[in-house]
Amino acid sequence: NSFVARTNTCGELRSAHVGQEVTLYGWIQYQRQGLFLVLRDFQGLTQIIIPQDEAHSHVKKLLSNAPVESVVRVTGIVSPRPPGQENPKMPTGDIEVKAETAEILNSCKKLPFEIKDFIKKSEALRMQYRYLDLRSFQLQYNLRLRSQIVMRMREYLCNLHGFVDVETPTLFKRTPGGAKEFLVPSREAGKFYSLPQSPQQFKQLLMVGGLDRYFQVARCYRDEGSRPDRQPEFTQIDIEMSFVDQAGIQRLIEGLLQYSWPEERGCITTPFPSMTYEEALADYGTDKPDTRFGMKIVDISDFLRRSDIQFVQNALSYPRGTVKAICIPQGVRYFKNKDLESLKESAKSQFNQEIREIICRPDGSLKSLLTKFLDEEQQSELIQALNMQVDDVVLLAAGEHKQVCSALGSLRLESADLLEASGLVLRDPMTFHFLWVVDFPLFLPKEENPAELESAHHPFTAPHPSDTSLLYSDPTKVRSQHYDLVLNGSEVGGGSIRIHSAKQQRFVLEKVLKEDSEVLSHLLEALEFGAPPHGGIALGLDRLISLVVDAPSIRDVIAFPKSFRGRDLMGSVPDYVTPEELEPYHIQVSWPLAEKEAKQN
Repeated sequence: NSFVARTNTCGELRSAHVGQEVTLYGWIQYQRQGLFLVLRDFQGLTQIIIPQDEAHSHVKKLLSNAPVESVVRVTGIVSPRPPGQENPKMPTGDIEVKAETAEILNSCKKLPFEIKDFIKKSEALRMQYRYLDLRSFQLQYNLRLRSQIVMRMREYLCNLHGFVDVETPTLFKRTPGGAKEFLVPSREAGKFYSLPQSPQQFKQLLMVGGLDRYFQVARCYRDEGSRPDRQPEFTQIDIEMSFVDQAGIQRLIEGLLQYSWPEERGCITTPFPSMTYEEALADYGTDKPDTRFGMKIVDISDFLRRSDIQFVQNALSYPRGTVKAICIPQGVRYFKNKDLESLKESAKSQFNQEIREIICRPDGSLKSLLTKFLDEEQQSELIQALNMQVDDVVLLAAGEHKQVCSALGSLRLESADLLEASGLVLRDPMTFHFLWVVDFPLFLPKEENPAELESAHHPFTAPHPSDTSLLYSDPTKVRSQHYDLVLNGSEVGGGSIRIHSAKQQRFVLEKVLKEDSEVLSHLLEALEFGAPPHGGIALGLDRLISLVVDAPSIRDVIAFPKSFRGRDLMGSVPDYVTPEELEPYHIQVSWPLAEKEAKQN
């Protein structure tokens, strides 16, 4: 209560304050028949008794007629609630304040929606009136917890481990590869800035500059479609260190998260488990596995190699051919026929992958189109290999290794959604399973042209020490020194040991990626002036906090987020600008005819 006119907040009064005169400021949450109201501020709620005597009639009139969500000042005496009227659900539920004087500081007009967490509001309406939505308990909690976690991270990095907090430029130049960047026009004709998708180049240059340990709560930008866990502008905890290896970065981050983790979410255990990219893909069908539940992918290629099933033999005849399956516990009990058809259709439409199901009947026998090709002994071996129980459903796929794994990995998550929708709890949102995924490939074939390569993450990632020679002979086989941090099936961080040799960096850009290295001439030159070995990581702060508070979207942990389509509905952004405003930037807008007519009308 320092620096302000109130004596107390609305969340702190207790029985020990009985008899004291207090002055409270806040919003009217609720008012009942001119008898009492509930006053709310950032810290909580206090019940205010409206005086009924003639001497205070002006106070009664003022408070009784004030609309809900009006801002008021109330001065009064703290009193115990009458016996039997205490409210154990409210921290201030043992007391009430008998109003002596009051003032309406600002009256509230008719609200577009009620400020209550249990009232359902459309997201568009919440975005349009975000300043009202921010008054809700949940958003207040989310933003305050976010602030506390960031403050603890600063303490850990700066006070305990000697990191330097450095702000890096927002206006810079295009980075080759990676996500699309926003362009910002300049007053020099034809020249543009780019908003950086991360401070990647700057943090490496800070290591060249000898800062040794850098961090920043960094604003980053990507010109991509918005998704539940993506925004065009977002925040990273950005970190870089000199003379460090992969294990050192991992230990730092484990300590950082353990130190900043909120007490109410329990303890997290370190070190975090680790698995390779190939293991993650083979067992979970994704590079960000949710390890809170089983249903792992099982390879049954060797077992079915002896069968006479034609599509299995066709798949296994290819170099990377495989047969794999997942077992869905109690699938018969929880799935309807339409659910199974939906899963099969999903695999077909997304991955062009055919799926066959096998069902374990109550008598332990198998029901499937495949069983006519398997004798009893083979069926028994299949049950054992997949650990099938009565009423389990197995989804089987045959084909190219990565395609099969990806399809089954997706079906694993879709099946978990269906099971949980039917009442089976598989993924406790208050259980936190961290995981390091390592040994990613350094390069991947481009989707639009598989003969060409692109960086699996970004072009500054160093090759695995064991694979350095392959960089010059067969770059497709090179593993990287990249590492991702996964939490409950979401990627919450990613980093790498960087290339610190100018010669190797130039080879990767020019010979492997076929990129114009001129755009990075400043970085390449810096690496020639005694650049130390260095590495780093960035934690996605928005995504991390959304998982900590179990929010359905990162928009629920950002004060002023963009909509699903990347728009600010409150300020109607992006917006048009006049030709006169564009003139200094040497830009003219070429309007599509229909849009031009609509604008003129």
